[in-house]
Amino acid sequence: MIEGKAIKYGNNVDTDVIIPARYLSTSDPAELAAHCFEDLDPSFKDKVQAGDIVVAGTNFGCGSSREHAPIAIKASGISCIIAETFARIFYRNALNIGLPIMECPEAARDIRDGDRVAVDLANGIITNITTGCTYKAAPFPPFMQELIEAGGLVKYVSEKMGEDR
Repeated sequence: MIEGKAIKYGNNVDTDVIIPARYLSTSDPAELAAHCFEDLDPSFKDKVQAGDIVVAGTNFGCGSSREHAPIAIKASGISCIIAETFARIFYRNALNIGLPIMECPEAARDIRDGDRVAVDLANGIITNITTGCTYKAAPFPPFMQELIEAGGLVKYVSEKMGEDR
């Protein structure tokens, strides 16, 4: 179960505002997190707390295919993203690094900035604790839950192969 405060954004949040191109010379997660959303929401780095949940509209993560974007979000402490829809490449990149994401248009529209939200990945249940409303999203199959719990695709494969990375 994931639980945190909602940080809400609108439609078409692209990878350039998630992590501006001027910071792509580093792959250090902490450095990327320090600049996450700074062009969209300069207060993000000061208000985000470990466990918080980004809630957004349609086409979240559109733009370039940079893996830096989900890395910056995860390293900032965000535990999950709920959106109406995700750009396909962002969706895959997020799962590859072990960042849980849920598509649920109703929840994404109804949840407000600052609401307390709980996410049950195994059952696809999103609960707005603030309002008491519950939403149903497609649950992740067990394989994807294992991948997320492992911290991403590379760590998952390493564990399955018996390697220590």
